Amino acid sequence: MHLARLAAPLVAVFALLASAFVAPALAADPENTMIITLKDGDVTIALRPDLAPKHVEQIKKLVRAGAYDNVAFHRVIDGFMAQTGDVRYGNMEKGYDPRRAGGGDSDLPNIPAEFSREHFARGTVGMARTDDPNSANSQFFICFDDAGFLDRKYTIFGQVESGMELVDNIVRGEPPQTPDRMIKVRIAADAK
Repeated sequence: MHLARLAAPLVAVFALLASAFVAPALAADPENTMIITLKDGDVTIALRPDLAPKHVEQIKKLVRAGAYDNVAFHRVIDGFMAQTGDVRYGNMEKGYDPRRAGGGDSDLPNIPAEFSREHFARGTVGMARTDDPNSANSQFFICFDDAGFLDRKYTIFGQVESGMELVDNIVRGEPPQTPDRMIKVRIAADAK
């Protein structure tokens, strides 16, 4: 009987603590939540202006301009990552060119590197770049698995909060023969 009286309050405390750690970024900060609609549903990404304010600012500009809508995943390596964001050659409705996809960016200037001590783990969203650390522009990737070899060499600007199983379903290839695409990309604060 004594244990039963203690059990109810303990269960309530554990439930409260668990809910505090599972709160989605969408509810926490809609201005820094990016939603990517894929063929199977929505992927929610918590943007990290605390780590990469210039990268997050540029990503949000491109999202709000509709630049990422219908852009292909042009480089998808099993066990590593899915890369997208070539707004010049990667748009599936405006002349996707598999021979050139991955070689273009946006009309915005490149962004200086914002490397951090964060770890590239499953669901980490990072900026693609050339050999020049200050060449990130519009292309980004989502890690399928741990990619610690990228730590402090590439900029992390987000983390998948929900929908990682949808990212896992993206067609593989360099480039894929029939690539998947980001159907629609939006910032949660703008969603209606």
